[in-house]
Amino acid sequence: MIKVEGKSYHHDLIISLDGKVAKRKKKLSKELYGTSHILSLAEAKHVYCAGATRLVIGTGQTGLVRLSNEAEEFLRDKDCKVELLPTPQAIQTWNESEGAVIGLFHITC
Repeated sequence: MIKVEGKSYHHDLIISLDGKVAKRKKKLSKELYGTSHILSLAEAKHVYCAGATRLVIGTGQTGLVRLSNEAEEFLRDKDCKVELLPTPQAIQTWNESEGAVIGLFHITC
């Protein structure tokens, strides 16, 4: 579970540049790789917001989530720095972040 502004979520989520919280569209990656632990190019394009300079990714309690090579290249081409951190650490990093930052958090049930 993760809490955002007092509301509890029991699923993976994305926090966009404007602060909107949305359920992560894991199927964009799962359809390609058979798992949502590899972030596909399609999902990276869905998550990315024009103008974002940083993407904080919570990789779950044990750090299972990673970027595909194509997603990594796409985000690098957009000059969007990616930080892959275990979800508890990613939450702390997100809370302390400033500027044009997107968050993607994998919730381990």
